[in-house]
Amino acid sequence: MTPQRIVLIQGHPDASAPHLCHALAQAYAQGATGAGHAVRVVDVAAIDFALLRSQHEWELGLLPARLKPAQEDIGWAQHIVLFFPLWLGDMPALLKGFLEQVARPGFAFTTEGSNPFGRKGLTGRSARVVVTMGMPALVYRWYFRAHSVKSLERNILGFVGIAPVHETLVGSVEQLGDGGVAKWKARMHALGAKAA
Repeated sequence: MTPQRIVLIQGHPDASAPHLCHALAQAYAQGATGAGHAVRVVDVAAIDFALLRSQHEWELGLLPARLKPAQEDIGWAQHIVLFFPLWLGDMPALLKGFLEQVARPGFAFTTEGSNPFGRKGLTGRSARVVVTMGMPALVYRWYFRAHSVKSLERNILGFVGIAPVHETLVGSVEQLGDGGVAKWKARMHALGAKAA
């Protein structure tokens, strides 16, 4: 397999202690680097940035300087892996705010003719979305139709040209125990080795 450039976006908003999202990302990174892939990590919780508050600011304002390295890492990557816990049925607000900031015109898409969103700026990249949750993953997938993950895949990642997008849903996290955590870490390690 040809070595890939991978960016891991850690979207857990609590940087005060390690969580399952951190353990899964670390296992993925170990698998990827062990297989010869280049890996960069963006820890959203470690970046102090303001939230966008207007369309004008999003379209014409400057990207906060602290987010420039993260945006550059996304531009560098061939494969993007997002890790986050499901909070109130969706990604945490901090991660959503991060994506709104970095997916700006001129980077995530550019004008083509009269269409301001005409050219997708991140085509040629694939992604994986890894979501942890308290409910069983099957309940989220089949009863709730994985609505927030589908929205992320279609309205954010797909909108800027990232495809294909695969997902890993880790459910019932409070009941996993050490053995369950070890199994999920092994799965992440294997996915990292394949840059999948």
